[in-house]
Amino acid sequence: MKYEKNQYTDGVSYCTLVIAGAFIYWGINNLRVGSWIGFLWLFIGISIFSGQYYALTNRGKLRNIVLAEFNKKPNVTVEEIEIETGISRKDIKAIIMDLKGSGKLRGTFSSQTGEMQLAAMPDVKHFTPAAHVSPEAPIPAPQEEMGSKKFCNQCGTQIPENEVAKYCPYCGSSLA
Repeated sequence: MKYEKNQYTDGVSYCTLVIAGAFIYWGINNLRVGSWIGFLWLFIGISIFSGQYYALTNRGKLRNIVLAEFNKKPNVTVEEIEIETGISRKDIKAIIMDLKGSGKLRGTFSSQTGEMQLAAMPDVKHFTPAAHVSPEAPIPAPQEEMGSKKFCNQCGTQIPENEVAKYCPYCGSSLA
């Protein structure tokens, strides 16, 4: 699989799918009236649609790659995953948030070292998202600093006030 920078976060667009549908529609309508230009519109629409399908399937592959890194080394950092896989930090953070949101990855990051702590990959076969409430999942709060409270700029998690944190405990992003 060839990885392009920020392919996970910027890869799939609903607007592009609508445009592909419009080209396919124009192509079919032009072919009905016997115009050869319909083949051109149809070819453009199918090309756009297949590109979006490819980007969507790559999202699953990227999630599996990051999950495999956590399986290999449960206390891995975001930076180590970036070096090992070549996936951009922005995509890794988005993948971690998706994995945590879907319940495929549980744990927190060390606020001092940025390493994953208590990483657990639940057995997906027996996992039911509706019945699961993760005790370590913080409630997202507004970003930036509000009064004496600090929040992660990436995920909005409140940073504990009693410690000097270098990394977000929820998503592992650097706070510097």
